[in-house]
Amino acid sequence: MSVLDVLKNEGYHPRLRGGRAREGARELEIELKYFDGAPVIREISRVSKPGRRVYASVRNLPRINNGLGVAIVSTPKGVMADHDARDANVGGEILCTVF
Repeated sequence: MSVLDVLKNEGYHPRLRGGRAREGARELEIELKYFDGAPVIREISRVSKPGRRVYASVRNLPRINNGLGVAIVSTPKGVMADHDARDANVGGEILCTVF
């Protein structure tokens, strides 16, 4: 849910409906954003995986396509975008990248 909040703050999806429970599992319904008939999210890739966690200090946080994309980072201050983590001067686990 925190990752979706970051994507919403970055403008990648306009609306999020959530919380429907189905057989003990929670479902989230996300409406993706389109611009001129093409989806705004061109590429999304998972960085940290259960077998391989990727951590970065504030100095080593990646810049995705020279700042056009965003890396979502789990920090001690919460889940945030890479530019917000730089402003807060914290590093953490890189969850995924979005362009």
